[in-house]
Amino acid sequence: MLPARASGAEGGENTVVPSFGVAGVPLDPSGGPLLAAKFSVPAVARGFVRRQRLLDRLTDGTNGPLTVVTGAAGAGKTILVSSWTQGGTHPGPVVWVTLDSDDTPGVIWAYIVEALRRGLLGLTGDIGMPVGAGSADHSMLVRLCSALERLPEPVVLVLDGLDKVPGREVTSGLGFVLDHAGPRLRLVLTSREDPSLPLHRYRTEDRLYEIRGADLAFTPHEVAVLLRGHGLVPGRETVEALTSRTEGWAAGLRLCALAMEGSGDADGFVRSFTASEHAVADYLTAEILDAQPAATRELLLRVSILDRVHPDLANALTGRQDAEGILTRLTRANAFVEPLADTGWCRFHPLFAAVLHAHLRSRRPGLEPRLHRRAARWFTGSGQVTEALAHAAAGGDWKYGAAEAVRHLMPGRLLADPEAEGLEGLFSRMPADVPGAEPALVAAACHLSRRDPVGCRACLARAEYHLDCKGACATPEARLTHVLLRLLSEPYEQRHGGADGTAAAEEAARHIGELMAQLPRFRIKEHPEIEALRRHGPACALLKSGRLDDARTAFADAARACTAEATHLVRHQCLGRLALAEGIDGALTLASDHARCSLAVADQHGIPQPHRSGAGHLALATVACERGEVSTAIRHIDQAEALPDTHDDPVLMTERAILWSRVELAQGRWAAALAALDELVPSALVWPAERLAVARSTAALARGDHATAISALDGAEAASPSRTVALALAHLAAGHTETALHLVAPIEDSPGPSLPDRVRIGLLRTRAAMLGGDRAAAHALLAQALDAARPEQLRRPFTEARPWMRHLLHRPDGPLGVHAWLTARPPDRQDDPILIEPLSGREREVLAYLERMMTTDEIAAALHLSVNTVKTHLRSIYRKLCVSSRREAVERGREFRLL
Repeated sequence: MLPARASGAEGGENTVVPSFGVAGVPLDPSGGPLLAAKFSVPAVARGFVRRQRLLDRLTDGTNGPLTVVTGAAGAGKTILVSSWTQGGTHPGPVVWVTLDSDDTPGVIWAYIVEALRRGLLGLTGDIGMPVGAGSADHSMLVRLCSALERLPEPVVLVLDGLDKVPGREVTSGLGFVLDHAGPRLRLVLTSREDPSLPLHRYRTEDRLYEIRGADLAFTPHEVAVLLRGHGLVPGRETVEALTSRTEGWAAGLRLCALAMEGSGDADGFVRSFTASEHAVADYLTAEILDAQPAATRELLLRVSILDRVHPDLANALTGRQDAEGILTRLTRANAFVEPLADTGWCRFHPLFAAVLHAHLRSRRPGLEPRLHRRAARWFTGSGQVTEALAHAAAGGDWKYGAAEAVRHLMPGRLLADPEAEGLEGLFSRMPADVPGAEPALVAAACHLSRRDPVGCRACLARAEYHLDCKGACATPEARLTHVLLRLLSEPYEQRHGGADGTAAAEEAARHIGELMAQLPRFRIKEHPEIEALRRHGPACALLKSGRLDDARTAFADAARACTAEATHLVRHQCLGRLALAEGIDGALTLASDHARCSLAVADQHGIPQPHRSGAGHLALATVACERGEVSTAIRHIDQAEALPDTHDDPVLMTERAILWSRVELAQGRWAAALAALDELVPSALVWPAERLAVARSTAALARGDHATAISALDGAEAASPSRTVALALAHLAAGHTETALHLVAPIEDSPGPSLPDRVRIGLLRTRAAMLGGDRAAAHALLAQALDAARPEQLRRPFTEARPWMRHLLHRPDGPLGVHAWLTARPPDRQDDPILIEPLSGREREVLAYLERMMTTDEIAAALHLSVNTVKTHLRSIYRKLCVSSRREAVERGREFRLL
């Protein structure tokens, strides 16, 4: 080996010329040979995917002085730049230096100078070499800048793996060279973290081009190309699943592709693929986890139970106070930790998180539940209840989780939105023997959300026992939850009805109001669904008892109380049952409007199918039946049958059976009409049982069986107007005219009968007049019945009476146009629909400006309001009109005569 010697006067006294070893191999300042492999561009692997979008970006970047490619281990930084050097569009020659962790600054600069000498014939001047391995003298950097400045064409210098170089000396020298080498040098740096260069200054001076980890992530199309390069033919779902699970991480995708080649079942591999896949786990463990200091590894293992990490939470789990510094360092190093924008939180790459979680379980058995319990208490203290409950459940701390759920009134949220924050899924795993009132209350809410009143009642009984034991020590939240669950479980019960059930529901609602007054106002404000549910419960009880007028008022009030995001499901249910009550009562136009509004609420807010109510569809089927639209009725009954509450709510079950019976009767199938009613288990509730009795009487009367029609009603417990009218019609058909007239006399002028029953009374008197030979009176009574029915397009009472009305309808002296009206399609409604919640004066002004196609800013200027205020008015308009767009709001406004 020949020693290095000082250069001549041009080089200066601190400059050395390159030394050469055996066979002329140049030496670095430490005396070791310069390895040719470090000057070689790495070869691309088999199955390489040429990603033109990134190659073009590199080309654009090398038009300027500095391009930085950063990303996590295995993100594809090196292979991207190497493929570009071999097939891209370069501004000039490309020289490559691969950096290693044991390279000293002097050695690195020796490699850089030697790479430039080898790659550039035009590089002139005696640059020299660093004096020692530890550093590069400033004069050498000055001469290097001078030589680069005199180049005839640009040169691209690639330094691969800058993150491996310790300290700031090399990057400081690079910054000097960038500032003084002139426009010919184009530097490309690859690194796992941002180099310690003044990148902020380069950005403002437009001298920096960046390609980051998010840019390097594979797209689904590129994943498909990669897999095809390995001889695989993946399906679209396979590609999307693999892309999602790896988040486009290049190394993970390549390792998966290799494993899929050997599996013989690519789609099956992806379905079962997790981060525990041996090759992926080994890579992440070796490259990331094992490369960290012991304290960092311990922190990573402990926080692996979290979906997202906050430094304070990490400190709580580790018992240390240095989490913020560790997480910041990992984020900057692209160590599969990334910050969540504009928050103090960060997250792990899903595969890395899974690897950490697996190591936690194997290296620290039994620690995971304790960590979840700590996390639960931290989240509770920070006011994040949903996360606290999730960790309490994961840690098996059911008593604590249930107590917090009840303290924050979460059972009410569960009933207003069964999928809210996954509460039902969390607590469905809770053992049945967890002691205390709160676990029993949460379990009751879970049963009720699944429409299991029997299980709910059993849990409520258990909760009541514990509440009685606590006495005055029971919290208002626990007592409120208990009363609320009892109230809301009543609609599913068959054992109450009439005045007793209604009085109990109203008393429960009053009690809930008293308990709400004992709670902090902020807590009630956080849970608007409590008030909505408090109103909804008595309304259901009123409907179950057959008090239609009161039920309509109560449901309308409850719907008006549903103004918040958490109350959309309750509003959907209230409007559907309101519509059903209106349909039964003969207010067909209102029923149609409110039923469609109920369905619109469900669609607009994405209420899942298992939690939707069939009441709206049953209401529309009722309207269709009353108007003689059989096919429409069938369609809506079918849609209602697909929804669960149609099969477990006693009122809805009854109406479904009655509607099927009416459809069968309309098609002349009397036996099928009775069979539809017989399929329903007899109800213990008075009003539904009476409605079934009336339906059976109607079906028997349609086939001429007067005796059965009368006997079907004799056993009814109550004498409501509907039962009275049905019984009178049966007696009239049996020839008992006087009995029929005597039955309806007390009710015909009272407000009790529904519109269909009032029309039936008119038809009954019409037939009685015909039987008495008074045709003029018959015509007059029929005309009165038609006048009453026409506004709502009510046809069913007339079609039921068609056998005896047929000859009257066809007589020249009959009421003009009766037959044509009964057989024609229903014309458009002539009365104005009514809004449940009217628009305010200001909202109507905003709606008028919407019709003129003005923007939000223009409306704000015209009304002298802020843009946010106008947006608030728009949201209120959309909610009240049950629409989701400006165009729909204008159309609905015209329909409601608001414009």
